[in-house]
Amino acid sequence: MDKGSAGSMKNFEERLARLELLGEMIRKTDIPLDDALKFFEEGIALARTLEKDLEKIESRIEILMNGPEIKNGGSPELGLFDGGN
Repeated sequence: MDKGSAGSMKNFEERLARLELLGEMIRKTDIPLDDALKFFEEGIALARTLEKDLEKIESRIEILMNGPEIKNGGSPELGLFDGGN
């Protein structure tokens, strides 16, 4: 997965939307227990990957906010929007 590109942001949003949908599906009272368990497992996996992505984003923001100033007019190389390099 290319987590450094602008496309990954869409991917993040899609995964978040899927997690929200899974939560709604689990809350239904007419869902079979086996299906609810499958949705729950998928949701846990999604939540973990989203949490890791958020931690990476937070650390990049922290670097921008608290890191040393960039010398020679350069820009920080964070890999957030540069195609994953």
